[in-house]
Amino acid sequence: MAWPEGYGRRVLAEVDSTNAEAVRIAGGLAGPEWICALRQTAARGRRGRAWVNPEGNFAATLVMRPSGTPADAALRSFVASLALFDAFVALTGRTDGLSLKWPNDVLLNGGKVAGILLESVGGAGGLSHLAIGIGVNLRAAPSVAEVETGAVRPVSLLDETGIAVTPEDFLDALAEAFATHEARFATYRFAPIREAWLARAARLGEEITARTGTSETRGRFETVDGQGNLVLKTAGGRVAIAAADVFF
Repeated sequence: MAWPEGYGRRVLAEVDSTNAEAVRIAGGLAGPEWICALRQTAARGRRGRAWVNPEGNFAATLVMRPSGTPADAALRSFVASLALFDAFVALTGRTDGLSLKWPNDVLLNGGKVAGILLESVGGAGGLSHLAIGIGVNLRAAPSVAEVETGAVRPVSLLDETGIAVTPEDFLDALAEAFATHEARFATYRFAPIREAWLARAARLGEEITARTGTSETRGRFETVDGQGNLVLKTAGGRVAIAAADVFF
């Protein structure tokens, strides 16, 4: 599998967190760089939650200088989701059971197999770099007791498919897929990314619940709009939600 031109690649035996490493090295990079750690000692998920990362699972961060506005940078979660989907297909030869959960998870047979964490790296003028952290349960998944109540059950690629993939091989597949979708995003902006994401969306057209720290909205998952917002059709009308945790 060919490594994409223009992207750096570093594989570390151990680090506290690949996103933290991305922040440390961002200022010295000449271009986008993938950082993959075979072991993390202080991994984090969304909203500061701990991310369980047993040996053999995948943990990596792409640190890049994004084009466009901060709002454009946030849409890289959809680019990364599509890249993850394609990496799974490339390494397993199958699409059945795979779907994308808004805003940034990949599901396999209905369980969460991968997650994405975007963090901005500030500079003098605001957003300098973007860190796209990705965790994949290649060999093992956390227990249900280790995740939030009501959240999608965690699963691993090995348990669900019987296919063993190394972190290094997954990195190569993911980097190639990301470069392809990023080039499309840079040329055509969000429209084709949005269309491709919706074609793979979990629970589209079904009733779901979106929760923030202060509110809960239940409605039919109608679409994702041109800004990446989740759009629900509720009893009170259509509601666009910029950030939330989704429950089925």
